[in-house]
Amino acid sequence: MSGFIPPYMLPSPLRVAAVFIDDFSLLKRHLFYTLMEAMIGLTLAVLTAFILALIMDANRFIKQSVTPILLLTQTMPVIAIAPLLILWMGYGFAPKITLVFLTCFFPVTIGLLGAFASADNDELRLLQSMGAKKWQLYRFIKIPHSLPAFFSGLKIAASYSIIGAVIAEWLGGDAGLGVYMIRVRRSYSFDKMFAVIILVSVLSLLLIRLVTLLEKKAMPWQVKKEN
Repeated sequence: MSGFIPPYMLPSPLRVAAVFIDDFSLLKRHLFYTLMEAMIGLTLAVLTAFILALIMDANRFIKQSVTPILLLTQTMPVIAIAPLLILWMGYGFAPKITLVFLTCFFPVTIGLLGAFASADNDELRLLQSMGAKKWQLYRFIKIPHSLPAFFSGLKIAASYSIIGAVIAEWLGGDAGLGVYMIRVRRSYSFDKMFAVIILVSVLSLLLIRLVTLLEKKAMPWQVKKEN
């Protein structure tokens, strides 16, 4: 059976733990590249998603035109797009950052669009009756209202960013956790492969935790409500 790993080849937890000690400096170097790709791609995705969501919410025609394109991007498997990006952009950082961007962009955009659309109409009409301009409606009503949905989408995007970077590195490059995984897989070093899998999982959890802390800072009223 293709991809089957016999039980006797699975490494013990002690061997996997030993990898973090023996290969610490090497893992740290590869981790730096993966984190850099993930953070740049995630940052660009969040900024673009926020700007695009504002434009789409403010203009109904643009929203109706762009929404099908957004949905179409999610029907294409990431693993199928990655080789094309490598062909177009080479083996540097650009294709990896682009893949992370494409992976993280959708959940943040859709979350913001839904939150903007569900803002309280009575509150909006009240501000309009007081002479509020359009940007003030976003400043005082729509953006504060969208923060829970924004942070929910950001948690998903943060976890996807690491996975997207690793998948992109599988297809080519000189450094990164994905490159490290390909190299140790060829030598059947399953203990090192499991170590990277654990490291990627821990990184994703840490990023989600970081977003949760940012959420509490940005929405102190939500923390008080929960308490």
